[in-house]
Amino acid sequence: MSLKAMVGQQALRRIPAGDASVGLSRPLIGSIVFSFSHVLTLERLSPFMTSLPQDFRVRVIDLETAGNGRNDVCEIGWQDVALGAEGRWRIEPERGALLINPGRPIAVETMAIHHIIDEDVVTSPYWREVAPSILRPDGGVKALAAHRAAFEQRYCTPSLTGGVGWICTWKCSMRLWPHLSSFSNQMLRYQRMPEGLVREIGLPAHRAMPDAYVTAHHLRDMLNEVPIERLIAWSLEPGLLPRVPSGAERGKTWDRLSVELLGELSRGRDPDIRFSAETELRRRGEQVLSTAVEPLQGRLL
Repeated sequence: MSLKAMVGQQALRRIPAGDASVGLSRPLIGSIVFSFSHVLTLERLSPFMTSLPQDFRVRVIDLETAGNGRNDVCEIGWQDVALGAEGRWRIEPERGALLINPGRPIAVETMAIHHIIDEDVVTSPYWREVAPSILRPDGGVKALAAHRAAFEQRYCTPSLTGGVGWICTWKCSMRLWPHLSSFSNQMLRYQRMPEGLVREIGLPAHRAMPDAYVTAHHLRDMLNEVPIERLIAWSLEPGLLPRVPSGAERGKTWDRLSVELLGELSRGRDPDIRFSAETELRRRGEQVLSTAVEPLQGRLL
């Protein structure tokens, strides 16, 4: 089935009789999943399929966009992580993706990243028409999660999410695995090689469902290390960088910097650098005086 043909199937529909892979007469939204050979197939999974209690489920979200406008989403992908009866978090079968009509032409700069073009989304629903059903599935969620969640939160506003808490796997990865050399979603994937991650499902990168699927494996391992409340709390703070990211001291851990340099960095404009320098100063018992104004958007590392 072609991409354009799948994009046209946006209404809720029912699984044809004889399809026992999910169950009969179960409503769904057509979603796109990619095989390793990049052949498109239709995955019959839906945000309505499961009804786990909210305390037992976190939904990982990934967005692809047409630009920087508040409604410029052109694809949403999701992957659920749930708490099993044995007390361990696990990857759920619940995953999917939906193309979205951003209501404007897709910028060439973003098209070159995710390869979604205007013709793919012309018959797709608008963001606010479908976002609540995905962000607030039946049964609710304990939290939403994303890698560099500040980006997704620009579009997944409290009015759409119901005000649920967020976990940023980028911020939490630096807390739990500071020895790693880089903390992008894909670098974490290959540095960590998470157990059970099916390579074909996690490709191609920079599409919403494969990226959400990879992020979910990082989140699962985080949840099995520390309580969910700690991950949410870390996500509310700026990123605690393990090393200086730029400048003459690039690559050094914060404990190797002088108090004078830490003080200078703690007054900078980058919120993550400032927070990391302040944290080291507090660890040494130094007074912290921070007066910098945060930029509207942080670094894109």
